[in-house]
Formats: sequence, C-alpha cells, structure tokens
Amino acid sequence: MNGIDNGAGVDDVIIRNERSDEWREVEELTREAFWNVNMPGCSEHYLVHVLRSHPDFVPELDLVAQVGSRVVANVMYTRARLVDRNGGDKRILTFGPLSVLPEFQRRGFGKALLDRSFSQARAMGYDAIVIFGDPDNYVSRGFASCRKFDVDLEDGIYPSAMMVKELVPGSLAGRSWRYVESDAYRIDEAAAERFDFGFEPKKKGCRPSQESFYICSRSRVL
Repeated sequence: MNGIDNGAGVDDVIIRNERSDEWREVEELTREAFWNVNMPGCSEHYLVHVLRSHPDFVPELDLVAQVGSRVVANVMYTRARLVDRNGGDKRILTFGPLSVLPEFQRRGFGKALLDRSFSQARAMGYDAIVIFGDPDNYVSRGFASCRKFDVDLEDGIYPSAMMVKELVPGSLAGRSWRYVESDAYRIDEAAAERFDFGFEPKKKGCRPSQESFYICSRSRVL
C-alpha cells in the first residue's frame, strides 16, 4: 500500500517543497499523470527533469502534496514576463506541469497545491500568473481568458488556452500586454524520447482527450 490510504482526502495532505531525493519519484508521477492524455505517450516528465536546472525555475514554488509516505501531486513554476506597448516590463509567473497521480485526481489535491502556491507567490511579490491549459480545469481557480486582460502573444493572437489570474486585483488594468514565456518550456522532443527509455515501458495509445487538447491548444479568442 506504500504507506498510503487510497481513500485519503485533501484533509490528509501535507504540502511542502520538493526534496532532491524525490526527483525521480516526481518524474514518475508526472509520467503517470500525463501518459496518453495530450498525445500518445508524454514528455512532461522530461520537462520536470530539465526545469529544475533552468535559470527561470522558482524552487520556492516547487511544491508537492504528500499523503502518508507517498508524493501524489506536484506543481512547478517558472518566471515569465509581460511587456506593455510602451516597452514596460513586468515579472510574472507561469506554472506547469501540474501533476496528480491518476488514482488521486478529482479529489482536491491539485486545488490544494495551487491555493498554497498562489498564497506563496503573492507573498513573494508576484501579482499575476499566465498559463496555458484547459479552461475547464482552471476557471474555478480564478483564471480568466487572456482577452479579458488584454494579454496576447507576439503575433497578436489571444489563444483560448491562455489564461490569466491576477494575484493582486487590478494589477494588469489599464494597459495592453504581450506575454513572453520562458524558454524553459522549449524542450527537445528527441531528448525527451531518449529520457523516457530510462523508465518502465508503457504502451502509447490514443484517447479522446488528445483531440480535445488539439482543439483547445490551436483555437483562439477573437
């Protein structure tokens, strides 16, 4: 049972920073959480592996949820930027991946991680977060369409999957912004494939969620 009660709820969770001796465990849980979800296989566990050594990584916001003796969820943050039309620059945050073991999903562990990280980020002086994700998963956590905050990409596009949360209400008001993501997320897919060879073999397959991801990641708000 790995020292864990599979009926445990969020009241039983301990939220803390990831330790270096848990790196492999967190990579394995990330792989389990994302395998075949967005594409056949996944590369998120490799992303976790390389994020930790990137200059934009924020170790204070590398949080895990522990139930019993087992880590069941993790979230990682990097620094990003918003640039206004006059060249003004604002340091903000993005997070991802947010990983929860499949058997512990939809039970509040991801929410608990995010709520803790939001409080810590605010205490660290950050006032906004921009992410890419499924709106169904994040609107309830206070995120809204990037279009509502006038935050776009370099090509003037407002992606449907790009969402914004003001940690400090009104912090983005009155200006138009362009989002500049950290290059930490530009991973080498061939390197990710090689990295996966070091894990227990898993069968790649197709799921309906992959089509949903394709549609969401390529659509935009007009």
